[in-house]
Amino acid sequence: MTRFWRATKLAAIAVVGVTALLLLWFIAPGLSQSSFEEKVFDEVWQTVHENFYDENFNGLDWVAMQEQYRPQARQAQTRQQLAVVVNRMLAELQTSHTHFYTPEETAYYQLLGIFQPQVKNLPAAAKALFPKGKYEYTGIGIFTKTRNRKTFVSAILEGSPAAIAGLKVGDELLSVDGKPYRPIESFRGKAGQKVTLLIQRSVDPKSRQTIRVIPQILDTTTLFREAQQASTQVIQQQNKRIGYIHVWSNAADFHQQQMIEELMFGKLADVDGLVLDIRDGWGGGSIGYLNFFTGASPSVTNIQRGGRSWIAHYRWRKPVVLLINEGSRSSKEIIAFGFQQSHIGDLVGTTTAGAVVAGRGFVMQDGSLLYVAVSDVLVDGKQRLEGKGVSPTIPVPFPLEYAAGLDPQKQEAIATLMRAIEQQSPAL
Repeated sequence: MTRFWRATKLAAIAVVGVTALLLLWFIAPGLSQSSFEEKVFDEVWQTVHENFYDENFNGLDWVAMQEQYRPQARQAQTRQQLAVVVNRMLAELQTSHTHFYTPEETAYYQLLGIFQPQVKNLPAAAKALFPKGKYEYTGIGIFTKTRNRKTFVSAILEGSPAAIAGLKVGDELLSVDGKPYRPIESFRGKAGQKVTLLIQRSVDPKSRQTIRVIPQILDTTTLFREAQQASTQVIQQQNKRIGYIHVWSNAADFHQQQMIEELMFGKLADVDGLVLDIRDGWGGGSIGYLNFFTGASPSVTNIQRGGRSWIAHYRWRKPVVLLINEGSRSSKEIIAFGFQQSHIGDLVGTTTAGAVVAGRGFVMQDGSLLYVAVSDVLVDGKQRLEGKGVSPTIPVPFPLEYAAGLDPQKQEAIATLMRAIEQQSPAL
């Protein structure tokens, strides 16, 4: 009998032990994940602590912020949940160029492409996302905004799969292949395959339709240059030729060089005026191309054998209109400020973002990207545009929801340019 109870007791202990092991098997990953998210939170806090441009953190008690938000970070079970907590903390700084991005966002890949020369020695978690060593993601080339819990297409890169498929700015994105739209997840692993978008083009539910689009692998080091090149066009307006180019990113010199070459030697060299669109996209980089519109360089005529000749204009002397909106940020805002101060041409659209500090990207141990404002920026040594932005000379609102591809700002820019061309002095 004693042996029986002893055996029963040992069996019970064994069952309890196995049960405990099973519980640990299921619970431990959660505990481990929570601990890891907390470490990432601390890494973010420390990076800001060491690199934020203002050592007084805009009057904020940064140590208190760690104490306030760390318990929330400890409760985060996913990177997305952690991102919500971290961005709430970063928002306390009330400064642009200070945000936490995850690989579930297109901005994550785009910023890595922009910061490519600076970002080196990626942690293993980030390297795993780029097996070819290129900053790529699969997508269709759109920007979106959420209004009243609805997702609307806010901008479309020229030449992108979305543009080719006929998607329009203002379309409400209802689903992708029958599931809710996710910027990265909706197209992951679907490059070269047909994907079905369910969109709504107007407030009337009857305007719902399906659009089939073929996602592509997008290289973020060349993405915006290719879109800029695809945007370049000549618009026939009455008996005038209107040049148009959309600068999506100010971050690399080759973007600017491409634009100037188009104006000097390319398809825009012989237009009667220019609409320069710097809405949306990214800022960064040099503002050197502003000199092309303000400099005093002479034109140079080249005459070849047989009398063939061509003229290189190292300064733009024709009318120009600048298109801006709340998506024009960073160095694009300095460009807008320069246009305004030098009276180069009218600014059409809405007030710029007011996001004019210098930012730098830091990759965290989990592969996420922390964008930090590392220096303040003053224009002409005294003018601070951060939090203010640049206002247009001709305000034109852009109602996004169900815009059906109409662009009232671009239409007004063309009309304004036409008036400027007609008033242009023969001496110019």
